[in-house]
Amino acid sequence: MVELVTGHAGKAHATAEQAAGLNAGILGLDDYVLDVHDKFKITVVSANKVTIGTGELVMQGRHVSQGTPEDLIVTNGSQGQKRNDLIVCRYTKGSQSIESAELVVVRGTPTTGTPTDPALNTTSPLDGGTTYDMALYRIPLDGITIGTPVPLFNVLRPMSDVWDSLTPITGQVKMPYSDRHITLVRVGRIVTACAYITLTSNFTQVGNVSVNETIPEGFRPSGDSRAVMRGTDNSGATSFYLYGTSDGKMVLNGTGYTSRFVGISGCWITE
Repeated sequence: MVELVTGHAGKAHATAEQAAGLNAGILGLDDYVLDVHDKFKITVVSANKVTIGTGELVMQGRHVSQGTPEDLIVTNGSQGQKRNDLIVCRYTKGSQSIESAELVVVRGTPTTGTPTDPALNTTSPLDGGTTYDMALYRIPLDGITIGTPVPLFNVLRPMSDVWDSLTPITGQVKMPYSDRHITLVRVGRIVTACAYITLTSNFTQVGNVSVNETIPEGFRPSGDSRAVMRGTDNSGATSFYLYGTSDGKMVLNGTGYTSRFVGISGCWITE
């Protein structure tokens, strides 16, 4: 039987299960730290104590809030042995269906070899699980020394970031040997370039020649890639490539002739 959840029914009727189902349906069937407060930032205080900062998370649709930092005790390590502990947010449904959440250190097994992570509770509350662990950090111990904590969670970006990533931003770069410009459109980190222009000067079989024109900031390629724009005309006599680097500088390769109509296209990833 259907039920109107967000409506007045004359009695208390909206349940935590319904709220969790809505959260999971909107945010996804996974676990996320939200992009607010300290995002559960960890600080190693001593050889057996860490502090977890403030934050908000959603685990299997359950919203958990930490309004003040919390200290957690890590069991001391042993000389000559290594161990992986996990800091988790543990959901529990107890007697009378009372639900709760707490931060817990799950102790791993000491070994003289390569340590492995301890087992966690993985049956989702959405599937009837009464105990569920969302992993936040791996705490590596080498002897009695706590190593650098390893984050194990994803930070869910807000809808405003999604909106920004889907909003087209336009720009332009002047075409060398022409008085026209190439149109640039960025959506998220993807830039496309397109133009149909006329060349005003010849260039013949140039190879990796630096040009004065530069790609504007915000449209430049990431450091591990480069912008590539190709230009051709219908006859094939004009054919060239423009390559751009992360600092905006461009080089030209190919051949172009005055008064030829040239189609230009390209696509690359920005920082």
